[in-house]
Amino acid sequence: FPTRGLCACSPPLLILAHFTYLLMGAIIFQLLEREAESNNRNHFQLEKLNFLTNYTCLDGPALEKFVQVILYAWEKGVNPSGNSTNPSNWDFSSSFFFAGTVVTTIGYGNLSPSTVAGQVFCVFYALCGIPLNLAFLKQLGKSLTIHLGRLERGMVAVVPHKVLMWFLSLFFITGSLLFLVIPPLLFSYVEGWTFGEGFYFAFITLSTIGFGDYVVGTDPGKDYISLYRCLAGIWIIFALAWLALILNMGVGKLRCCYSWPGIHRYKQSCCAQAPLGLLTTIARHCR
Repeated sequence: FPTRGLCACSPPLLILAHFTYLLMGAIIFQLLEREAESNNRNHFQLEKLNFLTNYTCLDGPALEKFVQVILYAWEKGVNPSGNSTNPSNWDFSSSFFFAGTVVTTIGYGNLSPSTVAGQVFCVFYALCGIPLNLAFLKQLGKSLTIHLGRLERGMVAVVPHKVLMWFLSLFFITGSLLFLVIPPLLFSYVEGWTFGEGFYFAFITLSTIGFGDYVVGTDPGKDYISLYRCLAGIWIIFALAWLALILNMGVGKLRCCYSWPGIHRYKQSCCAQAPLGLLTTIARHCR
């Protein structure tokens, strides 16, 4: 029998489901965001009108030109609300953070190379760095899965199965706290965000969506420690590795359960040999 996994549905059905999902997202985002955008646009126009009224020495075209200068500065990574004494966006910590966003394909969009040499280097750096990062995350996730499986096999002989499952649950909860809960709290405290905004930033970052609406270490009014963005980059790498571990195990279990050849293996490994544990079984099928 041919192997049938998560992609067992027919191509036309998969295409239909994919574009239906995109259309649904487009409609919902439009309903949620369009009115707010209109309100913001009207508010900006009102503020601009009040500004011209209060400062009669300025005219509309001059103000529009100044706004374009501000937008250009923002596109080049310069915060218009700061001054020339602000920390550089290309110090070592910020450059390390930027390099991490390149190889992880997050690409916030708030900072990019502005020189031709920098743009050319970025292209070749990404061509080599993205596959290297994917291989690193895959290998790290697989290694963690195998080591956890060995630890589990060693514990099976000395602790009851129920105690072992509690240990594994505690392990995953601890990892989730370290990578998905505590960092948003720290970012919220340092950046002055709400926890919801901090968690939103963490999710958008670790899912490699990277909108760029929230980025750490970009407020010119705050005095960050020199390694702040560097530490944020390290968090991104290890959090992605943690997620790779979780996804590796989850995909292995789903493949084990839902592929036709895997049904027999699942009954033998996942069910009949349940005392061996979940990690041990998944580690076998992930090799």
